[in-house]
Amino acid sequence: MGRGLMKFKGIRPVMMIMAGLTLLQSIAIILQAKWLAEVVSALFAGAKLQEQVGGAVLFLLAFTVRQICALLQQKTAYRFAEHTGRDLRKQVLEKLFELGPRFAGKEGTGNLVTLVLEGVTKFRGYLELFIPRMLGTGMTPVLILAYVFMLDLTSGIIITVTMPILIVFLILVGLAARKQTEKQLKSYRLLSNHFVDSLRGLETLKYLGRSKSHRTSIDKVSDSYRSATMRTLRVAFLSSFSLDFFTMLSVASVAVGLGVRLVNGDIMLLPALTVLILAPEYFLPVRMVGADFHATLDGKQAGEAMNEIISAAEEEAAKAAPVPEGANLSWTPDSELVLSGIGVTHEQEAGPSLANVSLKFHGMGKIGIIGESGAGKSTLIDLIGGFLRPTAGAFEINGTKLGDLAAPGWREQITYIPQNPYIFSSTLADNIRFNAPNATREEVERAAVAAGLEGLVRQLPGGLDELIGGGGRSLSGGQEQRVALARALLSKRPIILLDEPTAHLDIETEYELKDTMLPLFTGKLVLLATHRLHWMRQMDYIIVMEQGRVAETGTHDELMAKQGAYYKMVLAQREEIA
Repeated sequence: MGRGLMKFKGIRPVMMIMAGLTLLQSIAIILQAKWLAEVVSALFAGAKLQEQVGGAVLFLLAFTVRQICALLQQKTAYRFAEHTGRDLRKQVLEKLFELGPRFAGKEGTGNLVTLVLEGVTKFRGYLELFIPRMLGTGMTPVLILAYVFMLDLTSGIIITVTMPILIVFLILVGLAARKQTEKQLKSYRLLSNHFVDSLRGLETLKYLGRSKSHRTSIDKVSDSYRSATMRTLRVAFLSSFSLDFFTMLSVASVAVGLGVRLVNGDIMLLPALTVLILAPEYFLPVRMVGADFHATLDGKQAGEAMNEIISAAEEEAAKAAPVPEGANLSWTPDSELVLSGIGVTHEQEAGPSLANVSLKFHGMGKIGIIGESGAGKSTLIDLIGGFLRPTAGAFEINGTKLGDLAAPGWREQITYIPQNPYIFSSTLADNIRFNAPNATREEVERAAVAAGLEGLVRQLPGGLDELIGGGGRSLSGGQEQRVALARALLSKRPIILLDEPTAHLDIETEYELKDTMLPLFTGKLVLLATHRLHWMRQMDYIIVMEQGRVAETGTHDELMAKQGAYYKMVLAQREEIA
């Protein structure tokens, strides 16, 4: 992250300002020690206190300049850290949207939410402390060392020799602390994901009578994080004590040498006192780096994790096939999307997730994608949404051939409704506005009514302004899906992708939600991936998937007449299709 720091926008002028302030502060430290030593030496020699007013004023002036420089450094670093943290959060969120739900599922929702919320805050703290400490460690000891050599060669050699020992010890402690912090961060991510999963599955656990037994799992994960945190704290406290101890020995060695030579008359009081005052200042930047290292290490780790997400998104973007100039990716009732020989292979030894898929979609309509678990339904949805790139085959939109569908012009027309839509800790209205943050109150109300949320709004004391999600009122699975549907309606995008949107709902809630959803699909291209067949009668076209391949396509009546794969599935689930 130290080298990567220079990649952040606006870092160079900030570094120049901070370097100038650090240089001025270092000079003030030297002058402060010089004038203080002169005043003390003169008083020790018998001079009157009134005669040393000028020297005392100069000392106070240098002290004031030093404190002002420190304050300006802090404010400059804070402004830069605040601005950079805000931009980084925005960039990470954009990249997460580009990477899509498959990446979020792999990394864990709890981990990503924690990283974007708490991780950015920790990273800001890291920047705020790291930049001044980095420049202070690089400049202040060098200037002080040069001045000490001018005053006393022996003392200069002593502090020159002791500094590398201190730095080597700091590096060794840092490596141990980094190892413990990585374990702590891994445990924290596990805890975050486990917490989110536990909240989502709480109703199921209660229904199955496993909520109390699940407490053991929660205790185990929490205790693991507690142990990792305590190990990290032990290393931090031990290293801080050791660093202070070695610094004290270094300063003591300088003081003893000066004292012996002062008694023997080999050095005058003024240079000896100046060197003695500067010795702690010489080691102070390294001590502060050591003290802040543990406080900012988690912020550094969070910054690296966010940069990994950005890099992953940029790598994926680099793989994207270029969009021909003038290509028309807008989806209208006359548009056409053609998939030719599409294949997806995640791992060679596991076989293809999709193989030789060739399909054609024209205009608006409701398309059902049916198949057993692992048949390739979600993979096909991810491909059409641009969240996944094929390993074979090509696409064609409105006559334009494309290697994938990751182009922003295509993805901006898509609304994706997952199996478990995320409900943010905010008002119901803000949750509905997720895809359209500038929507008016009237538009939100119409979307809520259209999605069947009118009854919920009447029940809530605050109506649309009621807090929901974490820290607010919890919603049932059906209500969460209705919020997701309201988001989709408010976005007014022509394509809707649904990946098992009702898989976790009971059949009564699903039928109720179905009655609300179907009329709202009019005038849009809707692709619904599900394993529940009762939706298929209302679909305009059905794609039957088997082991990553298209088994057959057609309307419900056509497929029933063929008595093929779809017919067999209907016989197995007769109660759902009737």
